[in-house]
Amino acid sequence: MFTSSRYIYADLKIFNQSAKSHDKQVFVIYIIHSKPMKYAILSLLLILAMSACKDEETLDVNQLVINEVMSKNSITMPDQNGEYDDWIEIYNLSSEPIDMSGYFLTDDNDEFTKWKFPPKTVIKAQNYLIVWADGDTLQAGLHTNFKLSALGEKLILFSDKLEPVDKVSWEAQELELSFARIPNGTGEFEWVKASFAKVNTK
Repeated sequence: MFTSSRYIYADLKIFNQSAKSHDKQVFVIYIIHSKPMKYAILSLLLILAMSACKDEETLDVNQLVINEVMSKNSITMPDQNGEYDDWIEIYNLSSEPIDMSGYFLTDDNDEFTKWKFPPKTVIKAQNYLIVWADGDTLQAGLHTNFKLSALGEKLILFSDKLEPVDKVSWEAQELELSFARIPNGTGEFEWVKASFAKVNTK
């Protein structure tokens, strides 16, 4: 059957392989069906799948930004109770909704989990999510257990796995302006007239 052959070590066994194309196929089948190779292939596929999942999670995280903050709000925008409180705007840059359940906001470098987003908090694709930073968690909606300071403050957004998603810090501000990304969602922060859940502009 074999016109010419050479010996190849595969799975610690000697396999006689012909130079003919159809005999090469036999060799390939032998390799794939050997148990150690099966395990190796399955392990490789599992690693690739896990890597893909990790990349997808990272992509989601990178698509969320702190887009605008207002630490001095007395006449600009009231919450659902008519109170003029500090507020934070999160923007979803992606084309898919992102579940923010279990994410965290904090103004303290030593307390990453200071305020946790409640279950079923979903931010729609290329849309905005407003969080009121008023220290009143008993109100309906998204209200943090801390306030922002117009004298200078920092704010950090963490994922549910405590991965840093985005952060911003600002100096003292006397005028009633918001600190917003220009261009919207991607630019550096600037003091501008508040847009509140709309595209940031100068």
